[in-house]
Amino acid sequence: MKKLLFLSAMVCIFAGVSFAQPRPLEKPASKPVAKRPAPSSVAAKYEGGMFGFSERLNGTLKLDDANSRVVFYGQDQKELFGIPYDALLVIYPESKSVTSTTGNVVKNVPLPGAGLASYLKEKRSYLIIQFDDPDVDTRGTVNFKFDNKEVLDSVLLALADKAALQQRGDAFYKPKNAKTSN
Repeated sequence: MKKLLFLSAMVCIFAGVSFAQPRPLEKPASKPVAKRPAPSSVAAKYEGGMFGFSERLNGTLKLDDANSRVVFYGQDQKELFGIPYDALLVIYPESKSVTSTTGNVVKNVPLPGAGLASYLKEKRSYLIIQFDDPDVDTRGTVNFKFDNKEVLDSVLLALADKAALQQRGDAFYKPKNAKTSN
């Protein structure tokens, strides 16, 4: 009886040991993500960051593949500035939830319950571009505001692909060991 009990205990232990062995991770069958192609030009609002342009401007952001750069055009469709793909260091999206103007006005009205208007929030989507400006030999950060997060995401992916940036989370960056052509 002892031998039978000992034999069954050993079988259970060896079964548990063999089951507990590390196994290679199985990769789930992933479908290629169908990303929406970025439009050739996108309406954007320049929020600041470029040297020499201190005002907020409405305009158009274009990816100029022929000259390998990102170009911002003003409302009159004149080129205001461009950033070469090689000068891009980090690009990332940012979303902020802010109280709308209507919510700010209504919450200051001296009526009971008017403070609840501070819950009237709106989402704002920004594209942040950090770059190394070869003309001035300094670094800068440019912000663009988009009306639609889906358009922002498509522009971000297209820009990262064209500038050969690597992904880390939501951001894309140029590794330090990457050579830039000057």
